[in-house]
Amino acid sequence: MNRKRQLAISLAAALLSGALIYGVYWLQIRQIREEEMVSVVAAKHFIAAGTILEEGMLKTVSIPKASLREGMLRQASEAAGLQAVAPLGDSEPLLAWKVERFPLLPKPGEATFQIPRDYVKSVSNGIRAGDRVVVYLSSEQAASRRLYSEAILVAAVKNASNSEIESPKNSSLESMANGDKEQMYASRRDANGSIDSINLNLTEAQWLAMDAACKDGGAKVVIAFEASAIDNVEEARA
Repeated sequence: MNRKRQLAISLAAALLSGALIYGVYWLQIRQIREEEMVSVVAAKHFIAAGTILEEGMLKTVSIPKASLREGMLRQASEAAGLQAVAPLGDSEPLLAWKVERFPLLPKPGEATFQIPRDYVKSVSNGIRAGDRVVVYLSSEQAASRRLYSEAILVAAVKNASNSEIESPKNSSLESMANGDKEQMYASRRDANGSIDSINLNLTEAQWLAMDAACKDGGAKVVIAFEASAIDNVEEARA
């Protein structure tokens, strides 16, 4: 009887020892895997170009440390509020070049329209690409009114030679080539020049509303700098 008990105790001890060894081994393997993996930001689902990113659209995924590339974002907060300049695939690690701090692309459902010169009565001369503007309708047959309730994003402002208005000391094209987006935006902000044409990002309904109001020449638009955009510009410069 004692022999059977001793055998049972020995067997139980062996099983416990084996379980302990396996547990230690599993923890070591897990630790090694965790050390070899890193977390990066990725899209939760497909995101179209032009979308303004929110933290709820993003997640973190683990990738092998050897697959980590320069420019991969590590925190969702780094991408929140930026605009996707290229489509983002489901669970695709987010690269810095695919997002833009100063959005110029049209959002999904929008297109970039160059506003015909004969539709425009006046444009605030301080407006630059990336600003948000208020669009008013000035009519001879009816009372003037605000054409859109929401502010509109300016995609580009051009001079008479069809060049982007920018500072001659700091070319935005050169800044773009160097990857200095802040300097690119500052170059446009510091520029002086007469606006000959302006491009706005509009939905189809917004463009049709402007076209219907202005195409017969009875009304023109007045494009004004949005007051709240001043704070955004100062934050960008800071």
